[in-house]
Amino acid sequence: MTATRRSLLFVPLLVLGCSFLGGILGPEGVSAAAAAGSDDDIKASLRSFTHIYDLVEQNFADKVTSDKAVYNGAIPGMLRTLDPHSNFFDPRAFQLLKEDQKGHYYGVGMQVGPRNGKTMIIQPFTSSPAQKAGLRRGDVILVVNDKKTESLNTTEIADLLKGPRGTQVQIVVHREGVDKPLTFNVTRDEIPRFSVTDPFWMRPGIAYIKVEQFSETTDREMEDGLRKLGEQNFKGLILDLRGNPGGLLNEGVEVAGHYLKKGDQVVSARGRATMEKPFVARRGNGGHDYPIVVLVDRYSASAAEIVAGALQDHDRAWILGENTFGKGLVQTVFPLSENTGLALTTAHYFTPSGRLIQRDYSHISFLDYYYHRNLDAKNPLDVKMTDSGRTVYGGGGISPDEKFARSKYTKFQTELLRKYAFFDFSASYFGEHGAKLPTNWTPDNAFIEEFHSFLLKAKVDFTEADFTENHDWIRDQMKSEMYRTAFGPEASERATVEADPIIDKSVDAMPKAKSLLDSAKKVLAQRLAKTPNDR
Repeated sequence: MTATRRSLLFVPLLVLGCSFLGGILGPEGVSAAAAAGSDDDIKASLRSFTHIYDLVEQNFADKVTSDKAVYNGAIPGMLRTLDPHSNFFDPRAFQLLKEDQKGHYYGVGMQVGPRNGKTMIIQPFTSSPAQKAGLRRGDVILVVNDKKTESLNTTEIADLLKGPRGTQVQIVVHREGVDKPLTFNVTRDEIPRFSVTDPFWMRPGIAYIKVEQFSETTDREMEDGLRKLGEQNFKGLILDLRGNPGGLLNEGVEVAGHYLKKGDQVVSARGRATMEKPFVARRGNGGHDYPIVVLVDRYSASAAEIVAGALQDHDRAWILGENTFGKGLVQTVFPLSENTGLALTTAHYFTPSGRLIQRDYSHISFLDYYYHRNLDAKNPLDVKMTDSGRTVYGGGGISPDEKFARSKYTKFQTELLRKYAFFDFSASYFGEHGAKLPTNWTPDNAFIEEFHSFLLKAKVDFTEADFTENHDWIRDQMKSEMYRTAFGPEASERATVEADPIIDKSVDAMPKAKSLLDSAKKVLAQRLAKTPNDR
């Protein structure tokens, strides 16, 4: 992504700012002489850096820009020597981070992305100005406010679409099946970034809800959704944290606290410069003791792992899926001058039982760390117990109580997804037929054959055996894709979830979740009964 950069004059301030933060957050009891020596080292390092930069700027074969040398080089290079998650945010990246945390921004309300060398509308958000104006999934953006997009990248186009609330933006698009470009005048508005999907009944009495990330509104969104569905009638809940990258710590604590008893510890943070700080459930579950199955995968990280770890340690939920990512480092975000920011690791997260969430990264490259190939990583020396006495390990994320991995895509499936075959077919179909489908529509055999003909025309490489063997998978993928345009992303997500084999596994695991809950209650009752005799 491209972004606005700032002058080199800011660099000494940033480096000194980091040094001052290190002093403030450093261990107590450091002598004045040691502090003075540290200051001398910092000044010497700054002089060396400035000297090297001057030599590079004056003698390098090509012109050197401060953007490339500092914002893409010196600062990220310094942070990469620390850990995989400390990060510097340039002005645009810092603005996007704040938008994600706040849960809203101002614009037209649609996701755009590159497809076949063009920028397309991936999804207008439900009830957004873009959707109300008539823009559709698959429309190719040609012009924004008289500015042609052919020379712009997706980020630049997205920035053109954003703007103050109440202002108007003109968008010209090409739509499949329509000869002439279509022009839409859209009034910008506040666009909420929802982090929780609307819960729904997966089976009689068993509800499903997905938390996609943790922003400032996550706890409120979840509470509202559970209340509207009728939490008092739950016989079980499937809490989906798959693909959740984390977010705000306090929101993760509040989400976990909704399912725990008031006062139960959710997580603790320990740092070099700070005392251990516990975070507890403030309100508690209000007597809602239904069993819970939590779904996790290798992409569940940070605050998502805090929630899963707390519910596992208190035997409140049965964890199903893959080992989570293993990000247990606390980043404190420091706003800096020039609209930039620094996310600096300041502590480690520990689950209620005391196990470390963070995966070891000391002997591997950051690339290998992010790819997370070893899903069975754990520290055999970090052994803890849950409330009912079950053994759990730290140092490798949260290990599920029951493993379940999604089947790998076949070569045929990968080819269709890589070439956006379902997306392109959907855009072509709705361009000719209009963006409507009958209620509860499901692709029939005639529709699947129409898709087969489309693949042949698009010269997608496949065999008839491939197509026949994947008939059910094609039907499920097509239903989810077509629902996105006809009924919206929420309906599409529900269709995808209902076809996911992990859901049947989740329903089958509900008795295990209930058994955990009953066992924890029994152990707690026994401990309370022994307490008077121990005094």
